[in-house]
Amino acid sequence: MEVQFKNPKPVLLPNTGELGQFITGTIGELKPNMMVETLYLYLKPEKLRSDEGNWDEEQKINVFNQMMAISSLTGIEYYSASRGSMRTFYEYSGIIDGPQTKKPLPDPVYTQIPAALSIYAKQKDLTFGDNIYRYSFTISRDSIFFVQENITALNYGVIPVIGKSNLRSFFAVIDCGDTILVYAASMAKTLSVPGLFDRIGNSFSNRAEAVLNWFNSRLENGL
Repeated sequence: MEVQFKNPKPVLLPNTGELGQFITGTIGELKPNMMVETLYLYLKPEKLRSDEGNWDEEQKINVFNQMMAISSLTGIEYYSASRGSMRTFYEYSGIIDGPQTKKPLPDPVYTQIPAALSIYAKQKDLTFGDNIYRYSFTISRDSIFFVQENITALNYGVIPVIGKSNLRSFFAVIDCGDTILVYAASMAKTLSVPGLFDRIGNSFSNRAEAVLNWFNSRLENGL
């Protein structure tokens, strides 16, 4: 886990062209003052390992559908440093038809992977409240990744700490033959308030780990 402030730059980013372009391009556009990165290597079950470095279509579809299971984020927990105990991350998480109508939809299950996809989700976070996010998926031969962007401003109590579109979270799954590389990064332009700034950074660090643990569990069941 790597946490940076002020002028963050990726230090755990895997050497993949398309993902790297997205990350560096977003940093240039957003100019974040906080960034959290996590990198994890998952060993595939022996029956699914390959020296060729390519997952087959069935494996890829399974991984994609695990990433699309937005509703399963409901109830996941993270370690709250300020409370010194585990705390619920998302009280509610679900896909909606759009940011205006907000009609709940079930998690989609795909039999073929689209070349690209954008969906909206409504997620009630016990730290930052009830918000709308856009998830944009990009799929290539060896990787699947999404960018989560906040469509509504995030408030810490009554304080607006992250403005609309000022949070971008990346989650990438990269096939490496006998292993799967999972990279997660969150970057934000946040309100710089002494004391509060560090608390937000610690919160994002622990929450990123919670999402990684969620996906690892999904991966165990999906492969």
